[in-house]
Amino acid sequence: MTISILTFSQKRDVDSLPKNIDEYLFVKPGDSIIIQLKEIALLPKPKFNSKEDIRYYLWFRKKVYKAYPFAKLASERLDSLNVRLEKIESKSKKRKYTRLIQNYIEGEFTDQIKKMTTTEGRILIKLIHRQTGKTAFNNIKGLRSGWKAFWYNTTANIFKLSLKTEYHPETTNEDFLIEDVLQRAFRDDKLDAQKSKLNFDFIKAIASRKAKINVEEYKEMFAKMRKKKKKKKKN
Repeated sequence: MTISILTFSQKRDVDSLPKNIDEYLFVKPGDSIIIQLKEIALLPKPKFNSKEDIRYYLWFRKKVYKAYPFAKLASERLDSLNVRLEKIESKSKKRKYTRLIQNYIEGEFTDQIKKMTTTEGRILIKLIHRQTGKTAFNNIKGLRSGWKAFWYNTTANIFKLSLKTEYHPETTNEDFLIEDVLQRAFRDDKLDAQKSKLNFDFIKAIASRKAKINVEEYKEMFAKMRKKKKKKKKN
């Protein structure tokens, strides 16, 4: 009996008041509270025609995940540049500061962009339009020639793409897929959300498509790549 009582007493919890109350609010009589709720994106599940289509979508998602951080970074750097330039009155100091930021961005971008595939480069150019509100072409328009050369050498010439490419997720299938990937990634905290500077209604776009995912262009692209590989092996 003595042993069992001792054992029981050792297992009992000691009553005590919790010390960590930082996550709670103390409300005094007459206080008013504003509660901020986290916005939740309600997106329908994507619909695929086959399991094979899912594989292509996941492949494309990786491309978006790789390109998005660079577009986000470009937007942040250009915003800080514009804010700073508004405070500088001297034209010579403006040119000096612009050159400094441009060199900094080039250092951040060059090596990584050169490693991108054509699809990733195209997505990047589209996302720059999404994040900055301007096409890559308009972002470099009027800036020094070296800045133009950087963009043409690392994107347009390498990927054979147009820097004037725009982003229209409501009407262009690839842009819709990009936005679908982004919205789901933002919702699931896979990517750091940055609001687009373009006006479009993605919820309306996804509703009109009934959440159907179309990856036919990528299936055709891979089919052409396979044919080229077969021809090379034969030769």
